[in-house]
Amino acid sequence: MSATKNNQHAYIITVNMGYGHQRAAYPLKDIAACPPEWDHGEPTIIAANTYPGIPKKDMASWEGSRKVYETISRFKKVPIIGKAAFDMMDYVQRIEPFYPERDLSAPTLQVKQIYKMIHKKQWGKHLIDSLNRDPKPYITTFFITAFFAEEHGYKGDIYCLCTDTDISRAWAPLHPETSRIKYFAPTKRVKERLMCYGVRAENIYVTGFPLPKENIGARTTNHTLKQALGCRISNLDPKGIYQKKYEKILTEYLGTRYCTLAAKHPFTIMFAVGGAGAQREIGIEILKSLRSKIEAKEMRLILVAGSRQDVFRYYEDEINKLGLMHSFDDCLQIVYGETKQAYFEKFNAALSTTDVLWTKPSELSFYAGLGLPIIMTPGIGSQEQFNRRWLHSVGAGMEQLDPEHCAEWLEDWMESGGLAEAAMEGFLDAPRNGVYHIEDIVVRGKISEIEDMHLM
Repeated sequence: MSATKNNQHAYIITVNMGYGHQRAAYPLKDIAACPPEWDHGEPTIIAANTYPGIPKKDMASWEGSRKVYETISRFKKVPIIGKAAFDMMDYVQRIEPFYPERDLSAPTLQVKQIYKMIHKKQWGKHLIDSLNRDPKPYITTFFITAFFAEEHGYKGDIYCLCTDTDISRAWAPLHPETSRIKYFAPTKRVKERLMCYGVRAENIYVTGFPLPKENIGARTTNHTLKQALGCRISNLDPKGIYQKKYEKILTEYLGTRYCTLAAKHPFTIMFAVGGAGAQREIGIEILKSLRSKIEAKEMRLILVAGSRQDVFRYYEDEINKLGLMHSFDDCLQIVYGETKQAYFEKFNAALSTTDVLWTKPSELSFYAGLGLPIIMTPGIGSQEQFNRRWLHSVGAGMEQLDPEHCAEWLEDWMESGGLAEAAMEGFLDAPRNGVYHIEDIVVRGKISEIEDMHLM
């Protein structure tokens, strides 16, 4: 039943910038609603920078920020100048070292500038006025849109979903001690950070990051996830080294019925670029190294272009140059969608038969909770360095070695059982039911948090 046909719904607000904020919003589509004048009969996730009727002045403010970020992200690889420009942007958005623990509640220049725009330019007021005609719980995956709601007098509850394993001061409001914004923290560290920034503990719920229901399955059984993981383990550990050594752990936490599943697909690597299209070249380096195994149908490579047509064309052209179109759609695929939603749907479907996710440590770090070992490219930005540390702490992340020789080191990692171990570590220690925890709190009024947080 769609969210528009029952009373259990909320406004899901995100921003059309990169993938992180929209990927976090996508799993909440079942409870998404929109104002009647925007309603076309289907649940709608609202993009604060592109929604119907957005004033031109608001759109200009958003567009300027997006272009600056994407340009500098791509420009980073330019020697000296590119790195300097990125480092300057990253410094403004940096996350301070957590230790020693201290009061970090003083607002940064970035926060002050955001509030200046909200007050002086009335940035975001049109959106909040529109939603106030029929106020419902307001869930946003971006801190600026949470500030919009509070500063422009939103009449309903305001929730902000954090999208990284650690966060900067920018996520907390100007006056955190008196704010009514409530936070969904994907990790225990994020809760601790928010408290350092002055947010009251009673306004923070540790829920985990919302992963797609289509990859998790029913909350009580996680059948879909366990079935995919059972098949994945057989591909990741072809010699059975990990399975033999940790048979009791597999039986206890995965279940006997899932421990003997045989994969019906070749060993599959998915390489995903970020929203700015950076690092696309690594995908072709991987392809060249795995070429013989792909042609022999021993391995499959999925190149993720996201919703960027330029990245899709780049991969298509490179595949043509290598004369590998004959392997396309068999052991070589490109995941591309014309819209972000179409992309997420295709991406999540492809994950069900993916054995290794190779990407930068972005919001996709949380997908380790699906039992996916994560091979990490160099991070882009301060928050991704913290995501990298988190992946190492839960045992699900592995540093990429030279992509040009990945056929060799991947085979070694398979034969040692190391990839299988990383998959199980993610399944055991990374949160996976965040979407259900959030729905409990917002829709059912039930306090629902992660119980086992020792590694969060």
